[in-house]
Amino acid sequence: MNSYKFIIFGKVQGVWYRKYVMQIAKALGYVGYVKNLKDGSVEVVVNLDLQSELESFISKLYEGSTFSKVTDIECQKIDFVDFENFEKRV
Repeated sequence: MNSYKFIIFGKVQGVWYRKYVMQIAKALGYVGYVKNLKDGSVEVVVNLDLQSELESFISKLYEGSTFSKVTDIECQKIDFVDFENFEKRV
């Protein structure tokens, strides 16, 4: 199991993007969190097992919610973080 941190840029606040990420993550059985950052971007930290899961999740992050427009995503592997569920943080 690996932990990854994503920073999502674009029109991603005030457009139900965090709710979208929560729904996707929970549907896929992932654990971690999503939160808005002060600069207008969104941070997602998630635990994934396989490289194919990583690629698929990034693809879904780019799709976004109906009113969002993702322009870029930074991804980095981080030290493992043990989560119990997927949550929206403030």
